[in-house]
Amino acid sequence: MKKFFAIFVALVLLPLSIQAADFEEGKHYTVVKETATAKPEVLEFFSFYCPHCFKFEPLMAQIEAKVGDNVEVSKNHVNFLGKEMGAQLTTAYAAADLLDVKEKVASLIFDRLHTQKKAINGEKDILAIFEKAGISNPEAKGAMASFPAAGIASQMKRNTETFKIRGVPAIIVNGKYQVINNSVKSTDEFVELVDFLTKKTD
Repeated sequence: MKKFFAIFVALVLLPLSIQAADFEEGKHYTVVKETATAKPEVLEFFSFYCPHCFKFEPLMAQIEAKVGDNVEVSKNHVNFLGKEMGAQLTTAYAAADLLDVKEKVASLIFDRLHTQKKAINGEKDILAIFEKAGISNPEAKGAMASFPAAGIASQMKRNTETFKIRGVPAIIVNGKYQVINNSVKSTDEFVELVDFLTKKTD
C-alpha cells in the first residue's frame, strides 16, 4: 500500500516537475541582475493608464494566492505613461499606501480610466477618488504632500530606472529575473512560471 501511494504521488507531481524544468532562461525569463534579493519577492511594474495592466489585475491576485505568504508581492507605478499625470498618480498611489487604502484607490482609479472612460485631470479628481475610498480631502492632500509619500514615489521611480522598465505590465521576481510576458500559453502557466522563479536560487 505504501509503495502504491509513493508511485501515485510521483505520478501526480510529475507533470508539475516537468513543467518547471521546461522554463528556460532567454525563452521564459531573462536575468536582469547578478544577485537575487535575500527573500523571495514579486514586483509588478504597472501604470494606471495601461489597459493591459487593468486586465492584469486578476492574474496578479492569482499569483499572490499561489506564491503564499512567505513571498512579498508588491506593485510599482511608473511615471512614463499619462504625461504629467503619470507622476501625480505615482504620488497618489504612494499616499494611498501610507493611508492604508492602496487597493481601494487603485481599483477606483482603474475603474474611472478604463471602465467609465473618464479622464483624471489634476488634484481635484484625485481627491474625489480618495473621498470615495473614505479619505477626507485634507487628509489625502496632506498625505500626498508628505515627505514619506515623496520618498515612496522616488523609490518607485528609481526602481523603474534600475530595472530599465520600458513597457508595462512587467514582472521582476527576486530582484533578478524578469518574466517574458508572451512566453507561455495560458494564465495558469504564467502563474506557475512566476512561482517557479520565486523558488529559484541560482
